[in-house]
Amino acid sequence: MGMSLNTNSGRSNGGRRRSRSQMSDINVTPFVDVMLVLLIVFMVTAPLLTAGVQVDLPTNNAAPVTNSDDKPIEVSLTKEGGIFVGETEVTIEKLGGVLSNVAKENNQDQRIFVRGDKGIAYGDIMELIGTISEAGFTKIALVSEPVGN
Repeated sequence: MGMSLNTNSGRSNGGRRRSRSQMSDINVTPFVDVMLVLLIVFMVTAPLLTAGVQVDLPTNNAAPVTNSDDKPIEVSLTKEGGIFVGETEVTIEKLGGVLSNVAKENNQDQRIFVRGDKGIAYGDIMELIGTISEAGFTKIALVSEPVGN
């Protein structure tokens, strides 16, 4: 004695069967998680990629030099008088030999960037550049900070 109160005998969509639609959304949560982790990794490692020797560079108004494909050798002169090739400390007497060894690994026509602290004497920079020239290098550039940095 069961009587149905539904007048369309079990059909709720007016006689049409309802088909299940597939989920077409992409779950981006894992993608966002990975991107945030990569962002944090780059933010932590970016300061480590700068020059390792702390030198307070002078400022200038000159236009920045365009970079070429080969990486120059960086020679730094600190306020205390320390000379560094890359991050390796050397003496002025051994500088020519160290630069020659580095140039043999790359090429003899290597560019050299001289980074001198703004508090050191002009004569010290000139002595350093003279030593680099005596070692046979002709492409020597002085590095400075743009005005406003």
